[in-house]
Amino acid sequence: MDKTHVTAEFSGVDLNQGAARSAWQRMTPPLITAGLGIGTLALLHFRDPHVEGSYGLCPVYALFGVYCPGCGGMRAMHNLTDGNIIDSLHSNLLALPLTILFAVFVIDWIVRARRGQRWRLPGLSPVIVWSFFGLLAVYTVARNTPWGTWLTPV
Repeated sequence: MDKTHVTAEFSGVDLNQGAARSAWQRMTPPLITAGLGIGTLALLHFRDPHVEGSYGLCPVYALFGVYCPGCGGMRAMHNLTDGNIIDSLHSNLLALPLTILFAVFVIDWIVRARRGQRWRLPGLSPVIVWSFFGLLAVYTVARNTPWGTWLTPV
């Protein structure tokens, strides 16, 4: 008689419980990430970053007096959670597209984890990555010039 079979049969251990536990273990990281994103949006919705000093100072603006690519991002997310899309884009042009990309990534991660597949990172060629950083540099310079005042955070 096989001892493993007898042990599993009389030990009271449900063999399906191990599969369920591994499914929960697979789902934990993407669900935590989604929860942190939703929690951050809730915090930015209920605590208005338009109030001077409510979240402190931007270190780049405090040290150098220029707007970094992220300046106005929290105000943009607050405006977005209020439903003011135009104001959100005016506070930071990059916040809305990056938020959509983050949501798509996390939803894909959750779906793939539920199916038992590994998460995937987008395959970006070096040309796309360097183009993104180049556009980020142009965006940063433009929002700090007299011609780019429409890009400055509100």
